[in-house]
Amino acid sequence: MLRIITYILSETTRIVLADDHALVRDGIRSLLESESDLEVIGEAANGEEAIELVGKVSPDILIIDIRMPVMNGIDAVAELTKSKSEVKTIILSMHDSEEYILKSISSGANGYLLKDTDKSEFIKAIHTVREGGKYFSGDISNVLVNNLLGAKKEVVKEEAPRKTGDNVFDLTNKELKVLELVLSGLTNQQISEKLQNSKRTIETHRFNLMRKMDVKNLIDLSKKSQKHNLI
Repeated sequence: MLRIITYILSETTRIVLADDHALVRDGIRSLLESESDLEVIGEAANGEEAIELVGKVSPDILIIDIRMPVMNGIDAVAELTKSKSEVKTIILSMHDSEEYILKSISSGANGYLLKDTDKSEFIKAIHTVREGGKYFSGDISNVLVNNLLGAKKEVVKEEAPRKTGDNVFDLTNKELKVLELVLSGLTNQQISEKLQNSKRTIETHRFNLMRKMDVKNLIDLSKKSQKHNLI
């Protein structure tokens, strides 16, 4: 059943939760409300209830599961996107399949997190989305980047070979190598093993190349690398 909680303070991020399991909603609400700037103002048990509730209480963010009765989370997000709702949406799911992830993004979701995401990343995702950005956990980003790279390879087959771009971002040879491996879908641990460097060193290289290229996530990193022919 719908639950609506009266809310007054505007500085706090106002959140609606949608999941068909009450215990899951209780756990998420408890986690979120341990943060002083987050407030759960309503709960829904399916996609239709979520859409109705969003219309009634106008939350900043809707956090919604995928598999629910009556209407699933992806369809609910698509309906909200179609209606030009201003609510930002984060899919929170136990499923990491490429099909679910890509359908969620196509529906207009602003973020996708797995239910085993830790608290710090969960809170970071909410803040990022609230500020107008998009957030996908590391494993999810790898799926999206691999999908983009796969599409790029198909196009390249039909085009003349591209000329290698200039290193306009002044990346070092090691940073260029790390960039190549990151965009191939490897984790920091896998890259450290491949290059025989410590994981901390790889994390530093990765941070530096993203700073130099002025990007905040793997999707933007992939797009800018393609634009400047770095991959």
